[in-house]
Amino acid sequence: MRKTALLAGATGLIGSQLLPLLLASDRYSKVIVVGRKGLSMLHPKLTQVVTDFDKLEDMRLQLVADDVFCCLGTTMKQAGSKEAFHKVDFLYVVKLAALAAGNFASQFMVISSLGADANSAVYYSQVKGEMEAAVRQLPFRTIHIFRPSLLLGAREQPRLGERIGAAVLGALKPLMRGPLQKYQPITGATVATAMLQAAEEDGGGVRVHLSNEIAEVESKSAKA
Repeated sequence: MRKTALLAGATGLIGSQLLPLLLASDRYSKVIVVGRKGLSMLHPKLTQVVTDFDKLEDMRLQLVADDVFCCLGTTMKQAGSKEAFHKVDFLYVVKLAALAAGNFASQFMVISSLGADANSAVYYSQVKGEMEAAVRQLPFRTIHIFRPSLLLGAREQPRLGERIGAAVLGALKPLMRGPLQKYQPITGATVATAMLQAAEEDGGGVRVHLSNEIAEVESKSAKA
């Protein structure tokens, strides 16, 4: 029997790359997208649930799925404050995960960040680490945590800092070998492909995917 996928963050850099992969996958007969705004696209597999994430519990019965893909995330600049950033990158993610676990979802795939650490002195990394710790406590059969480095790709709202960082790291890429390889920039499309492949493994337990491991998806696809 084919499965149902649930995607949050479908308009973001990774989510927008992941959605067409989910719709094209034979694994899923239904793909539910939950977000604050509806998408303009139509597809026979696609079901859209438009809601404010503060009221996510009200949509519980419409968010029943086997595999949950969480691509929610913002930046301190976009959020405007630590409180607003925490709401999106911790509260909404954990709320979605708890709701999905309560609906007996089997797998939860979530985007975190390189350097995520609940004890970090960097607020961004601290929140990501706290989110990971909270998600790990939930009773999913499988949890996949993805920690990409600097993300490359077209965004709805371009980020100047990312452009500069990508240019600098791109120039340094030939030198980033061994332990430094995990700091190489990675495309949102590569992360999206890795998320789907992880779900298809149907494994168990908690697995953390570091950026250099995620990047291997690209090289494997090129060899295939």
